[in-house]
Amino acid sequence: MPSTEPHGYSAICHLSYATVGIRTNDTTITGIDFLPREHSELDPQDRLAEKTIAALAAYGEDPEYHFQLPIQLDGTDYQRKVWRALQTLASGETITYGSLAKRLHSGARAIGNACRNNPIPLIVPCHRVVAKSGLGGFAGDRREGWTELKRWLLHHEGSL
Repeated sequence: MPSTEPHGYSAICHLSYATVGIRTNDTTITGIDFLPREHSELDPQDRLAEKTIAALAAYGEDPEYHFQLPIQLDGTDYQRKVWRALQTLASGETITYGSLAKRLHSGARAIGNACRNNPIPLIVPCHRVVAKSGLGGFAGDRREGWTELKRWLLHHEGSL
């Protein structure tokens, strides 16, 4: 049963590394948002939201944790192509925007835009795409906000 929370969250959880809002429908995860730490929690409204929290917590304990959750990736054909490519990156593996663009016969900016619009970060690991020199942005932020979370995730996975 979907939540009546204003953003449609099925759960909001404070994990050790981030606060996340999780959206589910009857059968799939449709979104994960990073939220400010002070955001209040929302108990899971369905079994899938509960499983998602458990999986995200397991990843926080073990960077090799392999997500096996049903996801629904709504986006353009191009975005879904990029997101599928991201799902092939193993924990600890990074790729530059330019290298991924070359692999997909695209441009680095287009890759960055697809990453910025990723509806299910962590499970679709857009944090593993980095700039040629430095981290690059994360979750639409190039400053020290979410970029610090990207740094933590890459360090957690052993790629920094």
